[in-house]
Amino acid sequence: MQRRDFLTKTAAVAVLATHGMGMWSGASSMADSDTLLPDAAWNQLPRWRGFNLLEKFMRPSGNKRFVEDDFRMMHDWGFNFVRLPMDYRNWIVGGDWERIDESVLAEIDEAVTFGERYGVHICMNFHRAPGYTVAQPPEAKNLWIDPDAKRVCALHWRKFANRYRDLPNSRVSFNLFNEPSDVPMAAYVETVRLICDAIREESPERLIICDGTSWGMKPCMELLPLRVAQATRGYAPMEISHYRASWVQSQDFPTPRWPMPSALSGGIYGSFKPELQTPLLIDGPFPAAMRLRVRVGTVSSRAQFVVTADDRPIFEKLFVPTGEKGYGEGGSSEWEKAIFFKEWNGYQNLYNVDYRMEIPAGTKRVELRVEDGDWLRLREIGLTPLTVAENATAAPEVVQPFRDVWGEKPPKLTWNATQSRFDGGMAMDRAWLRKNSIEPWKKAEAAGLGVIVGEFGAHCYTPHEVVLAWLEDNLANWKEAGWGWAMWNLRGSFGILDSNREDVKYENFHGHQLDRKMLELLQRY
Repeated sequence: MQRRDFLTKTAAVAVLATHGMGMWSGASSMADSDTLLPDAAWNQLPRWRGFNLLEKFMRPSGNKRFVEDDFRMMHDWGFNFVRLPMDYRNWIVGGDWERIDESVLAEIDEAVTFGERYGVHICMNFHRAPGYTVAQPPEAKNLWIDPDAKRVCALHWRKFANRYRDLPNSRVSFNLFNEPSDVPMAAYVETVRLICDAIREESPERLIICDGTSWGMKPCMELLPLRVAQATRGYAPMEISHYRASWVQSQDFPTPRWPMPSALSGGIYGSFKPELQTPLLIDGPFPAAMRLRVRVGTVSSRAQFVVTADDRPIFEKLFVPTGEKGYGEGGSSEWEKAIFFKEWNGYQNLYNVDYRMEIPAGTKRVELRVEDGDWLRLREIGLTPLTVAENATAAPEVVQPFRDVWGEKPPKLTWNATQSRFDGGMAMDRAWLRKNSIEPWKKAEAAGLGVIVGEFGAHCYTPHEVVLAWLEDNLANWKEAGWGWAMWNLRGSFGILDSNREDVKYENFHGHQLDRKMLELLQRY
């Protein structure tokens, strides 16, 4: 009996004995992946579409068995791809990273069997690899520089390569590491070469996919000689995808809108960052007196904030963050939250407070600057004619939101009094996504790389209509580019099932809460 047949049949017996036939009995959903799944090569990936499944994503919560009904639902809805982001600590014995628990690998075999049964490609990813993770806590040894970590990581990938060596690339691929961030390029390329060599000694033609650098956002042309495909991400801008996400510093993200009015940084830097110390400028003229509202987000260390109208101060405030509890923490301080950073031995305070000031009639230029100190970040500014602001019940305020982008100098805006709008910056829309997230990767693709969007989606606090509009622009771009994709996740805060969004009318679906609108949007692309 061929190893491939043995693996499929033995895993299927174990699955059926444990799970039965699931919630949809009968053979109507059965599929033969060899006929339904397209061939795949490193320089020409199929336009797979599907989801990330998180059963083995992260210890201690993530070490569960994969769920057959997930594969059944995906097949019935027309999807054919899953990525399995996994934590290697799930399959080691007693914390010894050189001892592998075969019973856990057998549970991964079940996912491979489900994939064959329902015509779904399986892409295996080490989200936490021996020596590397983007999550917390960090690994004790550094994969990119430590010889022992390299050896053990190669040992693990070699084990997987041997295990699935008889399965075609149409069914199984390997995605080596999740979102390498500030990794030195030479060290990244060397490590990928080492792992690829280990895999190919066991499975010479195995399809290998590497995430781009800068958290998967930039293609890595240096990997081209290694014959590996590459995966990008669909999270830009983070203000949409990670609004109020606890695992990133999202405290300065404005209320999401899509399209967004402009791609402007709200950071204003002081004398502690002389290379970035530039005021935010608003050129007029301002024919009538205006009320300027400034919403301050996070302040670091200390910041002497000054707003001038034609060089005359109209607002001054010294911000001095401390550890005292803010109003959002049950305290009485002006700020909402105090945040201590061990690496800098200092505090940042999230204010999320509006400050108002008057721009006199006839003003030609307004400047917002940090004269002394570290930095502060603006979330938005708003302008209202002073007479309206004081007398009308519903003031027509014109709002300019800002992005939480580190290291960019503040913008220069122009107040268009005739049309009551801010001019400056670039609108964030489908064209912006194409320019920033598609065009750099199309150049890499033209050089010979196969490309897939390995993760995308928006966290549950982003307004649903905003999510749908933003998703459609991304999906349309990816379809035009000819790329496949995998949403993070199927079940959970980014997905179409059980996402706990407060503004969705869910449909009860086989024990799950289904976001039918989002599902139908994905199915259209």
